Amino acid sequence: MSEQTIFIAMVFIAVFMLVMGLTVPVFGENSSNRSRIRKRIKEMLPEADAKAITVLLRKKYLKSLSPTERWLESLPGMETLADMLEKAGYKSRAYQLVFGILLITLTTMILAWLLTRIWLVVAVIGICTIAVPFIKIIHARRQRIAIFEENLPDAIDVMKRAVKAGHPFSDALRLVGEEMEGPVAQEFKLTFADLNYGNDLRRALLGLLHRVPSVTVMVLVSSILIQKETGGNLTEILEQISRVIRSRFRFNRRVKTLSAEGRLSAWILALVPFALFIIIGITTPDYIPMLLDDPLGLQMIVIAFFMMMTGIIWIRNLLRIEV
Repeated sequence: MSEQTIFIAMVFIAVFMLVMGLTVPVFGENSSNRSRIRKRIKEMLPEADAKAITVLLRKKYLKSLSPTERWLESLPGMETLADMLEKAGYKSRAYQLVFGILLITLTTMILAWLLTRIWLVVAVIGICTIAVPFIKIIHARRQRIAIFEENLPDAIDVMKRAVKAGHPFSDALRLVGEEMEGPVAQEFKLTFADLNYGNDLRRALLGLLHRVPSVTVMVLVSSILIQKETGGNLTEILEQISRVIRSRFRFNRRVKTLSAEGRLSAWILALVPFALFIIIGITTPDYIPMLLDDPLGLQMIVIAFFMMMTGIIWIRNLLRIEV
């Protein structure tokens, strides 16, 4: 393997780590929160009922497709991919995404081979072409959840006013879908439709939590379900939840502002070595071969690269603040 290919691979890994590690929300839901949400759903809804609901929705979705599309959507992994697309707000079919990725990947890899004739470059471009759509889907899902959470206090205020005016809770959900816009309106319309289709309130709200896996939504759903079982003033409960969510967002924005300098520093510190390598290669091209031709120089490059990766992961953990 030549020195150029080693350098290209290191650049790819470094940039990928930066993109995946530093562009995620500073205060977004981490893996522990998502595990807690899944555990909460299992506690509130028996596994057999959850599977029955999932199977019923999946059958209803497949029934609307043509025989060929139904066969393609029944392939392994398509159900998980379809669930990802739904949570991200995309209307595309899972098989359409897979075919599109395969076509684009094959085309880019052929072009890369014709232009470079380097297998490592072809492999890196192929991996990037496959990874970019999934990164885009994950980012769109996070962004959609963030927009939902940002508009959730206003939706709770609409529900609070509706309940205070004497409307039943199902009508409060319908009013949110009619008066609000974006992901909040879409999800509350689906929740109201679940109630109209015959599901009880517990299943409808847990379906909302499944589509929008967020601690904020979990608090709202848990509070409503507990109030329905034990009683209490629902208007006051909704008002308190709305106040807490707004306070949480104010604190989140402050955290993001204070951590912006750290994120910028991480980008600069990680990209400076590669920028210097390119500048030195252009201004004084005799220096680079001295480093690459010596085995000790290659060892120094590899050690420096792994130390840089450690620094990126460390900075990411420092910037990741759970609220």
